[in-house]
Amino acid sequence: MSGIIPASTRVMNLAHFVTQAKTRGPDDIALVWRETEMTWAELDARIDAMAVALQDLGVVKGDRILLQSQNCTQMFEAMFACFRIGAVYVPTNFRQTAEEVAYQAQASGANTFICNESFPDHAAAVGGIQRKIVIGTADWGLSYDALVAANLGRKPVEVPVDRDDPCWFFFTSGTTGKPKASVLTHGQMAFVITNHLCDLMPGLTRADASLVVAPLSHGAGVHQVTQVARGIKTVLLPSDRFEVDVAWGLIEKWKVSTMFTVPTILKMMVEHESVARFDHSSLRYVIYAGAPMFREDQKRALAVLGPVIVQYYGLGEVTGAITVLPTYLHHAADGPEVKIATCGFDRTGIQVQVQRADGTACEPYETGEVCAIGPAVFAGYYNNPEANAKSFRNGWFRTGDLGHVDNDGFLYLTGRESDMYISGGSNVYPREIEEKILQHEAVSEVAVLGIPDPFWGEVGYAVYAVNAGHSVTEDELAAFTAAKVARYKQPKRFIQWEALPKSAYGKITKKMVRDELEARGQIEQPEKTA
Repeated sequence: MSGIIPASTRVMNLAHFVTQAKTRGPDDIALVWRETEMTWAELDARIDAMAVALQDLGVVKGDRILLQSQNCTQMFEAMFACFRIGAVYVPTNFRQTAEEVAYQAQASGANTFICNESFPDHAAAVGGIQRKIVIGTADWGLSYDALVAANLGRKPVEVPVDRDDPCWFFFTSGTTGKPKASVLTHGQMAFVITNHLCDLMPGLTRADASLVVAPLSHGAGVHQVTQVARGIKTVLLPSDRFEVDVAWGLIEKWKVSTMFTVPTILKMMVEHESVARFDHSSLRYVIYAGAPMFREDQKRALAVLGPVIVQYYGLGEVTGAITVLPTYLHHAADGPEVKIATCGFDRTGIQVQVQRADGTACEPYETGEVCAIGPAVFAGYYNNPEANAKSFRNGWFRTGDLGHVDNDGFLYLTGRESDMYISGGSNVYPREIEEKILQHEAVSEVAVLGIPDPFWGEVGYAVYAVNAGHSVTEDELAAFTAAKVARYKQPKRFIQWEALPKSAYGKITKKMVRDELEARGQIEQPEKTA
């Protein structure tokens, strides 16, 4: 039927999840950090208090509130306080520089800055901000805790929100150019939370508990909103330094059942000696995302933890909700039923299509760009029409990732479009080669990237690190790989480092590896001709 105008597009405010959890279990523990154990009633009251304080300071619906802090109870509260008054939550990754945060303040148009006292340089760098609130005792802003204490017992003015009202500016990692603000809305996020509960962690109850091992500013924050929707307690690490034994200790103490992480952190946890010293039998869903997990690492995780790992593939622009590989499709041993290196199938309510450069759909096993449509797709980049024009085609969001689907509709990623290189006229996809190299028992992590070459156009460089107590020479690894990949895919150089550089989110990025190669002078320079 045509000509129908929606009678209403109003939706539930995301902060109401906290109120619902309080109603069902007011005295249940909602949030744990260091010695603090906060109930749902206490958390809801503190969120109300900060929401009132922000409104009294002049914050109105649609205002952007920038937040710079490591994980803490105040950061968790502030997210929901922003939602509750219709303001837009704009978290930064706390490991970013003052200059980077100042750029995000300007790019988002934020007029309020909540900043942990650990970052005075960031507070000083952010200019043109009307209001500064400090988490801690520093005197360069209004005290967060004092504002909460002064307003406990008060209720903010209710602010209705519509499906398309922004609630979160989710900044991209900016590995190619400056970060962009992906606009997430109340309606979109409500779908994503429902989708997460359906596809990633079915059957969660108030008896579950979740450990946060990544910054709440990005994927871990989305994961925790999902936990709140089911009244599940959130446990934060006591410091911003990730200590594996501390994490396992908290898992045992709080009987943690869900956790969101990235493959590099999960690999570190299952390979650490402390995993055997603590009871982790409570784990039900260990979600990993943000980068592919190599098959050999999957096997190790399954051997240590059992059938509890879940993979999802997605970008911030789709809030992670593109594909899923659930627990029952993670197999500890190879066999005919195992789909090696897949990131799974389409999420509920999401359609995935691999497309050619002209926007037509690829055939199974034909490499193209991964595209997606569905309610999880963001509303676009804030104030960036050029990026929006490049990122959408015929309504499809273009991820910039390359891959293919098999006959069963499972997606396989071959890398970022920018990661692919052409050697001797043939396309080379690093992910395939990295999978083969990691089959060597000595190799702990690897990155393959294309380096300009005067004869071949580009050649592969494989930078790797080894497991403790193991060794493999560059020549030995070259011989090992040569037996597993076609000659044109064989990296020209194998270079061993103690460890590969990682982003603030724990990911190995090709840009950082390339920069380090250049800094170390390990890229061969072509011979000069007379």
